[in-house]
Amino acid sequence: EIMNLVDMIAEGATIVDVRSADEFSWGNAPGTINIPLHEVPHRVEEFKAMEGPLVLICQSGNRSGQACAFLGAQGIECHNGGSWYDVNYALAQKAS
Repeated sequence: EIMNLVDMIAEGATIVDVRSADEFSWGNAPGTINIPLHEVPHRVEEFKAMEGPLVLICQSGNRSGQACAFLGAQGIECHNGGSWYDVNYALAQKAS
């Protein structure tokens, strides 16, 4: 069974936002790391070192899906968290 986003966040997931630095600066979910999609292939070792579960997010879930597919092919387990808005909401649920 696939863990839901709230469960993964509760377990201390590392959340990586793969939007551009500009998009990230305009708004992001607290505690997330920004690694733009085009940098993902160059930062595989960094992803390997992250504490799991690993959740990738972006604007719509499209770029995070691409990043998950790439990282999965490198043997890195990760989950597509979809939109950063959903993660922001899940973080707010955890906080309350």
